[in-house]
Amino acid sequence: MPFYSSNLLDLLAMNTQIPPDERRQLAEKVGINEQYLYQCLTGRREMSAWEAVRVEQQSEGRLTRRMVCQGSWQSIWPELVEQT
Repeated sequence: MPFYSSNLLDLLAMNTQIPPDERRQLAEKVGINEQYLYQCLTGRREMSAWEAVRVEQQSEGRLTRRMVCQGSWQSIWPELVEQT
């Protein structure tokens, strides 16, 4: 079994607690595929920076850029590193 830090496990748990119906509605509102959003939330894929900003805005901050760009958010938005 792979080792995961507790922060990563907390983030994954939080990301998967978004009900599928809400995820579908948000994906439709933003104009992206619901499965793509799910894959980004679970760390399987990286969302583009401009899509991540749109998702954060359209979800009114419920989903953050950090949540959908788990592997790259620190390099794209270094100002967010100081906020964590």
